[in-house]
Amino acid sequence: MKKWFLIFGFISGACMASYAQWKPAGDRIKTTWAEQVNPKNVLPEYPRPMMERKDWANLNGEWNYAIRPKGEAEPQQMDGKILVPFAVESSLSGVQKTVGTENELWYSRTFTVKSSWDYKKMLLHFGAVDWKTDVWINDVKVGTHTGGYTPFSMDITAALKSGTNKVVVRVWDPTDKGFQPRGKQVEKPRTIWYTPVTGIWQTVWLEPVNATYIEDLRVTPDVDHSALKVNASLVGASAQSMVVVKVYEKGKLLSTNKGIAGSEIEVKMNQPKLWTPETPYLYDLEVSVLSGSKVLDKVESYAAMRKFSYAKDKDGIWRMQLNNKDYFQFGPLDQGWWPDGLYTAPTDEALAYDIKKTKEWGFNMIRKHVKVEPARWYTHCDRLGIIVWQDMPSGDVNPQWVRKQYFDGKELERTPESEANYRMEWKSIIDALYAHPCIGVWVPFNEAWGQFKSCEIAQWTKNYDPSRLVNPASGGNFYPCSDMVDLHNYPGPAMYLYDSERVNVLGEFGGIGLVLKEHLWEPNRNWGYVSYNSKEQVTQEYEKFANELQKLIAKGFSAAVYTQTTDVEIEVNGIMTYDRKQVKMDEQKIRQINQKICNSLNR
Repeated sequence: MKKWFLIFGFISGACMASYAQWKPAGDRIKTTWAEQVNPKNVLPEYPRPMMERKDWANLNGEWNYAIRPKGEAEPQQMDGKILVPFAVESSLSGVQKTVGTENELWYSRTFTVKSSWDYKKMLLHFGAVDWKTDVWINDVKVGTHTGGYTPFSMDITAALKSGTNKVVVRVWDPTDKGFQPRGKQVEKPRTIWYTPVTGIWQTVWLEPVNATYIEDLRVTPDVDHSALKVNASLVGASAQSMVVVKVYEKGKLLSTNKGIAGSEIEVKMNQPKLWTPETPYLYDLEVSVLSGSKVLDKVESYAAMRKFSYAKDKDGIWRMQLNNKDYFQFGPLDQGWWPDGLYTAPTDEALAYDIKKTKEWGFNMIRKHVKVEPARWYTHCDRLGIIVWQDMPSGDVNPQWVRKQYFDGKELERTPESEANYRMEWKSIIDALYAHPCIGVWVPFNEAWGQFKSCEIAQWTKNYDPSRLVNPASGGNFYPCSDMVDLHNYPGPAMYLYDSERVNVLGEFGGIGLVLKEHLWEPNRNWGYVSYNSKEQVTQEYEKFANELQKLIAKGFSAAVYTQTTDVEIEVNGIMTYDRKQVKMDEQKIRQINQKICNSLNR
């Protein structure tokens, strides 16, 4: 069978010269990984480890770009080059320009088809684009997508032609002038609000598939019954299609089962090795679609046997559990921002770095704060062993409204359009991340940032995914519903509310600041909850807070989140500086402290 050999590039003979001309824009601080970005080979790793095929083609690299008023036709002349997948506002894009609500961002590039993957469909994948995306292939519109945090795909087969093909992408993002989820992006960054992120910010790639193919995998471990449950969503399946699931342990076939298309397939796992942050054991999966003996599609994946739940301890306190054992979860608030790439880490090594440091510091959990990461980040968590609390990125209300909403104790009255979009994007996030074993808690709302119908949203989340815990509003307006009540207190830990019917957690505390002059986003403007003058002072204050937290664990806290992993823009509350070049505490001391806290509930 023939295959398409795809060569991507610009028609111009000056293509190589344009590569040589690329450089990061601006003069702000950068990470060491910024120097490793190669415009000819940007983020080359396979972008979807949970469902991997051998044949694919990466479209990252230099594209043409233009910024034009909203509603105008495709530009006949572009403004220059942009390095995809870095947002246009970022340094690593090579552009570092603000788009704004009144404008749209256009992209274009070409790819050449030398020969074909015969009998194949061609899927164009986007890891994430913020926010509204329209796509054309050879002047044929192939799709529209709304949502800034989740992957989407388009079947572009019918629009392809032999020889050179052209892809055009148009993006509109209203940032904090719209109702869409946006996390901490604002047009005018300040304090805890950061630079806008517009357009493509995760890998763009092509993938050939057969007429019948696996679109998604939903993998659920059942520790109590020693089984893995696998649901494979198929496209183009017939009544004769059969799905086969094989589980491997270090290359050896361990267990297998099969079922008709659309059925849940249960694979027995005899004496399974359980996944924990201390022992992050993963099994390899192979999922195939067959018609008779013919293999129509096959993907490689992985899974873990683990269970998140809660139960009362001997003192009648509700405790979070991992694999049916009390387990105190403790980790940093991780915002996932980069001084050079904003939402996008410069390299895959950089993407994994913060997770590795979190483990080195003795934590066992990360709260991913009002942002969603690329799929590879969650795979790094799966493999390294870290529990993730996944926030829904906040949206709808502007920062001024947030404070009033919080102190009034009111829920937001969203428009029908806003509510429908929230529900659509939240479901898309859960669907995209469901199979990753690291995720232990879903967090639909942070504080009162756009909080609405809290109990209804929390119950929907729990019904949609009963395998995880649901934190209805981390530090928000509290309602007697779902799995936990989550307090925020700065700077030190405090328990000012206790719910005897739910798990009690401290969703944010700390924020110990230290200004290191050579590592600041803005030299003359920085902000922290409390500030000190040396690493020794910061470590001492952290130790004091940890001792206070230890007392509150005995009184009922079952998890805690320290603010935060790194500095972000003018926030200087990080354990590390924004450029990741300095750790602002004594690492050995905080590791010992953190491990003691994580082991608080060990019996």
